[in-house]
Amino acid sequence: MMNDYVRDHMTKDLVTLGPESTLAEVREIMLTKHIHHIPIVGGDNGRKLVGMVTSWDLVKLGKSASESAEVKVKEIMTEKIAALDPDQHLGAVADILMRHLFHAVPIVNDDHDLVGIITSTDIIKYSHAKEYPDDLGKFVQENM
Repeated sequence: MMNDYVRDHMTKDLVTLGPESTLAEVREIMLTKHIHHIPIVGGDNGRKLVGMVTSWDLVKLGKSASESAEVKVKEIMTEKIAALDPDQHLGAVADILMRHLFHAVPIVNDDHDLVGIITSTDIIKYSHAKEYPDDLGKFVQENM
């Protein structure tokens, strides 16, 4: 069961960009931080979730890094985003990921300020830890 709260498992130390950022910045962050989703924030306080850019967005753009370097994030970001609040259960995240084939769900507060993100990898880690609570690191090292 996935009854734990999202707030207890979400990533809170987020990497974000604004709508005026460029795809060159997106690429650099994705390559150096090894992430595939960058929430786009804006609004008066600079924390409102206004969009999302993913590595898939870069691929489907079909342009080389140099061709798209100066393209603004606002031109390709997804604006209609499924977001949850921190008091939802992880099962709700898993449901959204499976039904819509997403790999990340942004977490927002009542004011729609971005407060975290949960990815498909987070759900796998949670499920694995529940199923295999013992440290299997030794087993993996011996068999690799």
